[in-house]
Amino acid sequence: MKTFADKVIAFNKTIDFKGSLPASISMMNPFKENKNVLALSTSFYKKYYNDTGRRHLILGINPGRFGGGVTGIPFTDTKRLVEKCHLQYEGKETHEPSSVFVYEVIDAYGGATNFYRDFYINSICPLGFTATTANGKEINYNYYDSKELTNAVYDFIIENIQKQISFGVETDTCFCFGNGKNEKFLRQVNDKHGFFNNIIALEHPRFVMQYKSKSKQLYIDKYLAAFHSVAP
Repeated sequence: MKTFADKVIAFNKTIDFKGSLPASISMMNPFKENKNVLALSTSFYKKYYNDTGRRHLILGINPGRFGGGVTGIPFTDTKRLVEKCHLQYEGKETHEPSSVFVYEVIDAYGGATNFYRDFYINSICPLGFTATTANGKEINYNYYDSKELTNAVYDFIIENIQKQISFGVETDTCFCFGNGKNEKFLRQVNDKHGFFNNIIALEHPRFVMQYKSKSKQLYIDKYLAAFHSVAP
């Protein structure tokens, strides 16, 4: 029988987007762009998901350049990969504020082993985007930042949510990181496709770190309460 890890690794090996994107928008596929990412993420999933247990799904927005875009592991930058997951990494060190917050939650939950036994994190769009500004700077871009982009990747998003549910995901409750546009989109597609019985939306880790850092503990407690509602 295939383990949860086997299914995620196979998913990462084959994920690709064949459609067309709006002008000046590019898609990031770290599994195809960086030969080390697949090996790195495989080590992570073999360490924490090498079983047939079921897990609750957490969906972020889409990978960023300095977290999942480098490691292939959602909300895990290279610092957290080494310090919290105790996996080896050689290369440029990256720091993503969202990853800092998520791993503070994970520590409060009881550590990576306990957390990943109960939860699987990915994103509504499992591949990320960058946009090129007028002065040539590359920036992160979200699937919902333009209607044209949302329409271009809509079928891709639906297909990959369905694939990840098949890994062994509980469908009673799904968690959504982002209680604005991300939540609105997820609720709309869930109403149409009936993926989950319930969606619990939480403030996005980046929002907490950028705007609410002084009251960060309140948000950690809120996250923990939500997670313990399905995994006491």
